[in-house]
Amino acid sequence: MSAGAGPALAAPFRRFAAVDCTQDPLYVAICQAVAEAPELLALMAEAPATQRKPNLLLAALHEGVLAGVAHPLRDYYPSVGGTRLPDAALPAALLDFARLERPRLIEHLRQRSTQTNEIGRCAVLWPALQQIAVLTGRQELALLDFGASAGLNLGVDEYRYDYGRFALGAPAAAGRPTIACDWLGDAAPPPARPWRLAARAGLDPAPIDVGDEAAVRWLRACLWPHDRERALRLDQALALARRAGWRVQQAEDCLAAVEPWLDGLPAGVQPLLFNSWVLYYFSAEELTRLRERLGRLVRERGLLWLSAESPAQRPPGLALPPLAPGAEPSTLWTLQSATGVRALAWSHPHGRWLQWLG
Repeated sequence: MSAGAGPALAAPFRRFAAVDCTQDPLYVAICQAVAEAPELLALMAEAPATQRKPNLLLAALHEGVLAGVAHPLRDYYPSVGGTRLPDAALPAALLDFARLERPRLIEHLRQRSTQTNEIGRCAVLWPALQQIAVLTGRQELALLDFGASAGLNLGVDEYRYDYGRFALGAPAAAGRPTIACDWLGDAAPPPARPWRLAARAGLDPAPIDVGDEAAVRWLRACLWPHDRERALRLDQALALARRAGWRVQQAEDCLAAVEPWLDGLPAGVQPLLFNSWVLYYFSAEELTRLRERLGRLVRERGLLWLSAESPAQRPPGLALPPLAPGAEPSTLWTLQSATGVRALAWSHPHGRWLQWLG
């Protein structure tokens, strides 16, 4: 690792500790330890340039712990029953674990990407679909999850949503995920209008097979180890997905697969492409290509494009909407149609809260 590479690789870990994972004391401590350890930072050079994110290394470490590697580092991970709080011994344990598991870590860093399938985002997707039914007057919707991983967001109509003041979605039932989400601001939810998913599918360069336990373990590894609520939701959603058999297509070029999907839809349905925290991984050139091709399909084929990304990835020319008390400029939900672009909501990246703008 060159002298200049160290600070450049350390900075994202320091930021992740200070900004992105403050709710997880273990990940704060691990990121701080990685930032001070050149040997651990050097591992990031094994990942493709677009994947050199702290959460990829965190997931690779977590996967080894979940796989049952016998090591004192396990004692720090609540996901495997660990109760030890971060302490002065953690950095040494972390470095020792990384040395012992180096081949496994390198394999993940080279071949994997973070695929959380965070169904908490469905707490915003559900009212967005409701709003689309109102705006279009169409009851039959076709959903394409772009970057679907295991396709768990395709079950949006199978989950229940508790917003504190009211609930939406499917009725409460045993084994059905209930997603708690704080509804911020004064805006009411979209008007009630019946809708259903007449077609649903996913696209991903490396989809997760919900029947493959090793692949599913990677999904679990991408969750933060302290968050047992999200882990339970994931297990419930996986069980639903196994029963339903929602289709996720493997595609090296997901963008090229969108038009064939449109061609195969039943007549009269409203097609909708949805992506969440996907554009973050696109280069500037790739993002330009995506905007151009999807823009053409929006204009010519009636596609709606629902995007939940960081404000930096918002459609060009769209002003940032105001924030309600308690909201943060984290994830901006936008809807692009042939008539223009509108902002629908602000939300937490994992759907813990939303501010509806609809």
